[in-house]
Amino acid sequence: MENSVDEKEIKKQYAGCKRKVIEIAGEIHDIVEDTIWTQYDKLPILSQKIQEAMVDVVKMRTQYSFLS
Repeated sequence: MENSVDEKEIKKQYAGCKRKVIEIAGEIHDIVEDTIWTQYDKLPILSQKIQEAMVDVVKMRTQYSFLS
C-alpha cells in the first residue's frame, strides 16, 4: 500500500513540474500572439526558464518508469 501512496505523491509532484513548463509556454504563446513587436525581448528569458523547468520533468520521467 505504501508504494501506491508514494507513486501518487510522485505523480502529483510530476504534474506540478509539468504545469510550471506549460505556464511558461503559455506566456510565450501570449507574446507571440499578441505583443511580439513590443515584448520579443522576453522570449529568450522565457525560453531559458522552460529549459530549466524541463530538467525536473525529464529527470522524473527517467527516474520513474510509470510516468512515461
